[in-house]
Amino acid sequence: MSLAVRRWRSILSAAVLTGGLAGCASLAPPVEGEVLSGRLSIRVDGQPDRSVSGGFELSGTARQGGLVLSGPLGTTALRASWAPGAAVLAQPGGGETRYADLDALARATLGEAIPMAALFDWLRGRAWSGAPASARADGGAGFEQLGWQISLQRWGEGALEAVRVSPPMITVRARVEPRS
Repeated sequence: MSLAVRRWRSILSAAVLTGGLAGCASLAPPVEGEVLSGRLSIRVDGQPDRSVSGGFELSGTARQGGLVLSGPLGTTALRASWAPGAAVLAQPGGGETRYADLDALARATLGEAIPMAALFDWLRGRAWSGAPASARADGGAGFEQLGWQISLQRWGEGALEAVRVSPPMITVRARVEPRS
């Protein structure tokens, strides 16, 4: 696999952690509802080819939705859409790759399991209702859930940081734009 393909897959995985409005003709369009957009970065320790950043736009839910990831110049880099039983990654040039679900798409593109259902709530500054959460051990603003430390220290600015401490450590930083 070329470095460029690995880089684009890494960019998509970052976007999948934080964001998009997109769709593929083979899946139902994303459900109506809130759209989140902004910028994000993701870093998997010890794997520099997976350190990426870009713009994102996310619509729907972890059950059915869409994601668009933009490159540094604002052009669409990748699109993903998902519905029950299917997730599709559409790449530049028209190629599509299908996965069983959003978690499988994220795992394939990032190489690590990410709690995608929880991420939708984390991007809204709240703990996911599907698993226990506790106050951060360091007393900081935020919470701990599913083995991740979620920092809301700068939530007033729309900034979130999620860190999985277990190896390999994964750091996701997102800045969600204010809704108009």
